[in-house]
Amino acid sequence: MRELDKLESQDMRGALEAMLLASSDPVSATDLAKVLGAAPGEVSAQLADLAAEYADANRGFQLREVAGGWRLFTHPAYHDQVEALVMSWDTRRLSQAALETLAVIAYHQPVTREGVKAIRGVNSDGVISSLVDKGLVREAGRDPQRAQAIRYATTQAFLERFGLKSLRELPDLEQFAPDEESRKFIRERLSGRSIESTLEEAAADFDEERELIGTDGVEESDDE
Repeated sequence: MRELDKLESQDMRGALEAMLLASSDPVSATDLAKVLGAAPGEVSAQLADLAAEYADANRGFQLREVAGGWRLFTHPAYHDQVEALVMSWDTRRLSQAALETLAVIAYHQPVTREGVKAIRGVNSDGVISSLVDKGLVREAGRDPQRAQAIRYATTQAFLERFGLKSLRELPDLEQFAPDEESRKFIRERLSGRSIESTLEEAAADFDEERELIGTDGVEESDDE
């Protein structure tokens, strides 16, 4: 096996590509040179050549020098495709607890953390915070009865992720119940009012808020 300081040009380029692929942050030419046992100037020249090669070949990725280091980026021309793929990953990675919590919020919004806990039977604070971070759930004001309690609702991103035009398109939960006893449980556990009435009000509030902020999307809020 050859020593690192005897790496040929092509070997060095391959090593640089491998290290850059393994790093999620910009890496300086100096740090890369230390690993390779090469001169920083030589490594900088190889990085510049790689960046030009990718650009000339119109590859789906680019090598750029940013924040004092070098990093691989996806090509801006494929932003929409990459975004769609990443969003699909987020949906698949939702845990069972996250899906349950999201369902409770979707059908019972706006609802407080205590309200979610009362329905699920377990503390869901961490799950709700995660859903807020993912942009699927947002803060929707304070509970009129308890000023310190934040209420939560779904976002425009939630609708887009699950292919819904409006909250009114959420399927009737009772259709998934295997028997009348289960349907009764859903009605009593999920809401004291009819689900349809709750969703109509939530959808109306949601549409009104979109008009007030003057956009088709919903502003994402910070977690508490």
